[in-house]
Amino acid sequence: MHVFVTGATGFIGSAVVRELLDAGHRVTGLARSDTSAAALTAAGAEVHRGDLDDPDSLAAGAAAADGVAHLAFIHDFSGTFDFAAACAADLRAVETIGTVLEGSDKPFVMSSGTALLQPGRVSSEEDTAPPESFGAIRARNEDAAVALADRGVRSAAVRFSPSVHGRGDKGFVSMLIAIAREKGFSAHVGDGANRWAAVHRSDAARLVRLALESAPAGSRLHAVGDEGVPFRDIAAVIGRHLDLPVRSIAPEEADAHFGWLGHIVPLDVPASNTLTRKWLNWDPTGPALLEDLEEGHYFTA
Repeated sequence: MHVFVTGATGFIGSAVVRELLDAGHRVTGLARSDTSAAALTAAGAEVHRGDLDDPDSLAAGAAAADGVAHLAFIHDFSGTFDFAAACAADLRAVETIGTVLEGSDKPFVMSSGTALLQPGRVSSEEDTAPPESFGAIRARNEDAAVALADRGVRSAAVRFSPSVHGRGDKGFVSMLIAIAREKGFSAHVGDGANRWAAVHRSDAARLVRLALESAPAGSRLHAVGDEGVPFRDIAAVIGRHLDLPVRSIAPEEADAHFGWLGHIVPLDVPASNTLTRKWLNWDPTGPALLEDLEEGHYFTA
């Protein structure tokens, strides 16, 4: 299969590119810079120059491929991050690619997140985001991709866990470590019993490949290895490796302590992978989040 991949040089995307190439697929990655183009070439992939904000480049990349993995999302981890604008750009990309693939029965896999779902219980692949939730605006993009199944596209949404972990991770866990270093202690909110789902990067990449190869049209899949890791356990490992105290902070202190992560840290968003395992015969084999943290590579930077 010839697969067009957006976000191909990101933490997850670069692992997906390697997974696809190792399985014998041909890969073309979207690159908006010379640095990204060089990284794709070095990995053995082909390069398609373009950008999420350039619909023509997305359409051309999708039209030339046998399937598409749309993994790009405009992440700006600064205090000025415009989540609504990022979601709008993502929706335009989904609609552009969907129009190109309409009636082809080609696979289209897009990225979403389990943290968008109803907090406080273990979510399944059959659940959708509550309309009043913070993440509902991005969940609508997932709905748009899944709805392409009615227009002759074998579409699927892969919901990644809040923590997709592994060597080279610059996501939430790395940010929590940096915050603990800066503040002088590792924190959790309240009793820290809230749970985060997690998945190793290698397992997430394999799931994307399997979804491209055989996911049922209109399916929602969970890239989940750990169903729910208590946040206090994450904070404890961070504190121990940094030789810092571990403290509870009140919910009203979360934003001041964690910055824009303050609304994510307290979320209780465990998620099941039961249906994903059944549908695709996917079995996570990478290390669990706490095991990965204990290896120490997160603390050597």
